[in-house]
Amino acid sequence: MKNTSYIFAAALMAAGWSYAGAAAAQDCPRGTLDERFCDVDGDLIADIPTDPSQLVDPDTLIFTYTPVEDPSVYVSVWGEFMDHMAAVTGKKVEQFLVQSNAAQIEAMRSGRLHIAGFNTGSNPLAVNCAGFRPFTIMASLDGNFGYEMEILTYPGSGIESVEDIKGGQLAFTSPTSNSGFKAPSAILKGEYDLLPDRDFEPVFSGKHDNSIMGVANQDYMAASIANSVLSRMIARGELEEGDVISIYKSQTFPTTGFGIVYNLTPELQAKIQEAFFTFDWEGTALQEEFERSNEGQFLPMNYKEFWDVIRKIDAANGVEYTCN
Repeated sequence: MKNTSYIFAAALMAAGWSYAGAAAAQDCPRGTLDERFCDVDGDLIADIPTDPSQLVDPDTLIFTYTPVEDPSVYVSVWGEFMDHMAAVTGKKVEQFLVQSNAAQIEAMRSGRLHIAGFNTGSNPLAVNCAGFRPFTIMASLDGNFGYEMEILTYPGSGIESVEDIKGGQLAFTSPTSNSGFKAPSAILKGEYDLLPDRDFEPVFSGKHDNSIMGVANQDYMAASIANSVLSRMIARGELEEGDVISIYKSQTFPTTGFGIVYNLTPELQAKIQEAFFTFDWEGTALQEEFERSNEGQFLPMNYKEFWDVIRKIDAANGVEYTCN
């Protein structure tokens, strides 16, 4: 199996990541965070700078949602939310479309992205390398949240169990995806002694919808995906439930983490959080889209507790949050 820290680094370099000109290391506790950041309070995320010269207060806030599916699907979905964000913060708010998790992280690290929803697997890398401060996730109205990783195949593929993948092919999404790569890699190795290249051919589709439709169209024999994406695609009529078959379902993982880049002014960060928690979902395009995966509110959360299982999966895969 390829070293995952190398895969992460290669993906970020391909997205145009530049390490030149990085701020000098600060003499402060930081744990696994990049040397640009401090973590005095021990919550595992970058502290807001205490030096006013390091804070930014942009006239235009840039927002992006994780590219788990075609980004163009969500242009109108987030429109009313961004209008609400603009009203609460007094800022212009624009949506930035990205095609990969690596590009999204690079945009925040370089100062071109202020507010984001990073997918489950990207949260630790965004936190450690880009100064991402997640504070909320989507949840159902009764407070339940999360999704499961499922391994799909198609009817008649000859694959009836996870063991049947041996000698065949499995589609992942991207190296930074939890359900699309990191969780299945750990599970296949730990529970089934199955390793990519040795026991099956690994391929990368880029996104969950690509993997799902690839299986449905029989381009891939099997694929690991987030079932929240599958639910929304079925609800939109993009495929029928019988087009794919699930042969494995994992424990529940936290879903997309929403948050802010660390160096916005404290006042602006507070306003952005207020915008998330005061948004009225009723009758909006956001409600219409995400109620398909049983989500209807923004629930407060903290990275240290909610992402503990994801950091353990990273550790099991030998992932290191190397930023330079």
